[in-house]
Amino acid sequence: MPRIAGVDIPERKKVRYALRYIHGIGPKFADDILAAAGVDPDKKAGELSEPDVSQISSVIDEGYIVEGALKRQMAQNIQRLRDIRSYRGDRHRRGLPTRGQRTKCNARTRKGRKKTVAGKKGVKGA
Repeated sequence: MPRIAGVDIPERKKVRYALRYIHGIGPKFADDILAAAGVDPDKKAGELSEPDVSQISSVIDEGYIVEGALKRQMAQNIQRLRDIRSYRGDRHRRGLPTRGQRTKCNARTRKGRKKTVAGKKGVKGA
């Protein structure tokens, strides 16, 4: 398996799709990287020569933040929002959606499973 930017990418896929297995590289960045490295995007990842792999790695190292550094940067950005007590930071702290989505119904991805709250019992002797 070719190893680019510390990540094993699948051999049987075309390079333009295999690069997307690296956290922080999507469709556009994958195509930009291959164009800058001068590698054919329709080539399979397993068919890459050693110079091609090193060329792709050097392009990624020079101009892109990927994997651990990207995750660390995202965590620092969220922590900064929490520290300055912004609205978005407060939503992160509470585990709620941060971009204006409604929470009366839906939002289960952020809120987790339903927590049933005991309802009011019927009033006797009324």
